[in-house]
Amino acid sequence: MNYDIIVIGSGPGGYVTAIRASQLGFKTAVIEKESLGGVCLNWGCIPTKALLKSAQVYEYLTHAKDYGISADNIKADFNAVIKRSRDVAEGMSKGVQFLMKKNKIDVIMGTAKVKAGKKIEVTTADGKLTTYTANHIIIATGARSRQLPNLPQDGKKILGYRDAMVLPKQPKQLVVVGSGAIGVEFAYFYATMGTKVTIVEFMPNIVPVEDEDVSKQLEKSFKKVGIDIMTEASVESVDTKGEGCKVLVKTKTGNVTLEADIVLSAVGIEANIQNLGLEEAGIKTDKGKIITDAFYATNVAGYYAIGDCTAGQALAHVASAEGITCVEKIKGLHTEAMDYNNIPGCTYCQPEIASVGYTEKKAKEAGYEIKVGKFPFSASGKAKAAGASDGFIKLIFDAKYGELLGAHMIGANVTEMIAEAVALRKLETTGHELIKTVHPHPTMSEAIMEAAAAAYGEVIHL
Repeated sequence: MNYDIIVIGSGPGGYVTAIRASQLGFKTAVIEKESLGGVCLNWGCIPTKALLKSAQVYEYLTHAKDYGISADNIKADFNAVIKRSRDVAEGMSKGVQFLMKKNKIDVIMGTAKVKAGKKIEVTTADGKLTTYTANHIIIATGARSRQLPNLPQDGKKILGYRDAMVLPKQPKQLVVVGSGAIGVEFAYFYATMGTKVTIVEFMPNIVPVEDEDVSKQLEKSFKKVGIDIMTEASVESVDTKGEGCKVLVKTKTGNVTLEADIVLSAVGIEANIQNLGLEEAGIKTDKGKIITDAFYATNVAGYYAIGDCTAGQALAHVASAEGITCVEKIKGLHTEAMDYNNIPGCTYCQPEIASVGYTEKKAKEAGYEIKVGKFPFSASGKAKAAGASDGFIKLIFDAKYGELLGAHMIGANVTEMIAEAVALRKLETTGHELIKTVHPHPTMSEAIMEAAAAAYGEVIHL
């Protein structure tokens, strides 16, 4: 039962790591306690996008007249929407099963506990205990919904994201606590389906990690579709004794009580490192995350960690890239440490949000003299034709060398457009080179070229 590499966890960090390890000739196994694909495929990235697509289709149909089309008696079947989401997730999980077989990776179902001496104990559902050994053990156990003392999740009235995906009945009123990616995606989904939604955010702006202009645009777009937003506010307590919930919210002007059927706690995540045996194995942690070096080695030789259980950005594509980097380093290939300032972030509400690099505020704080270019989709022919003119492209350049410091996008399909900015930053392309890169017309993506031109006073369509 000895392997070259054992990966604990089969999310987008774990299964990608295992596949790359197998490609490099390592005898590889994956340990998974629940479902192949982890949270991302089963309860996160993929099924939420299925829900959001259903909401978008419903939104299109209810606004068919805007496109010159008559469509009567449009109804949303909430349970059918939920079922489609689960079917998509199940299909993707089966796809990972196929990839495991294709790459000759052993899948061990059970709960893992790391031991000293490069050993792992696995307990199966029936209580059977088996010990495995490996030359290299990679921990990719991910994370779960963060619990707050004043928001104890009960799975019925106060929910985390996982429960919010499989509600048996659509709530009439929903309070979403937190406005990061998870919060605003669920807010959009439920509001579009007809639920009255209120977002409560502690910070001054929703989606607080984004550029302030993006945050303001999303707030404007959300309010337009009837979502109530309370910023600089905090949920003090939730009374669940009655039929619904009474949510006590502290604001700058005093306390307010909101009525809701359901409260969604979307206040972040916490790493799955409890009961993993880290202390016994001598693996160091800090603030609930496993400590690693630039190539994901822990302080104990032969043990590594990637993804959400470490201190990096909690994103699926980050976990995948970290895993590939980790095993390539183990193999002895030439590999570079990841540049975490060139990681794109995407949020899939409508309008979508995508960003990479410095915000305008962070660039100034870092001491850069900057040029900023902004191009609104209201000036884009493709966006107007598509009926999706909300939003803009905002680019931030270093005034001295022309380097693209940051890109911030909000609008339809911008999550498909951000990769251009990531590549531009990777290749150290200048603003002038971007302006001279001919973009197809009419497309949403030509707004990137126009935003660059705006930064240098050369914009044509504004």
